[in-house]
Amino acid sequence: MIRFLVMGLLLYIGYRIVVSLLSAKKPPAKQDARVSPTTETHRDPVCGVYVSEEDAVIGKLEGERHYFCSMNCLEKFREQLDHTTPS
Repeated sequence: MIRFLVMGLLLYIGYRIVVSLLSAKKPPAKQDARVSPTTETHRDPVCGVYVSEEDAVIGKLEGERHYFCSMNCLEKFREQLDHTTPS
């Protein structure tokens, strides 16, 4: 009985070794199609998070674009502008 258990264990270990060697020969997976190496990122001026142009919320101030990670950051930016601009 012990002989069968040892033989089964050795067969299983051999099987796992063969499977791991064969799986190592697979080509690497492709990169995520959403994020390409040419995608430009911008830093959110409020929280400092880097965000891609595709995912950013864009605000304009005096013709200049500002990129934000969310609407909350855009609103905080506008509030800061309201407090800093003289009336």
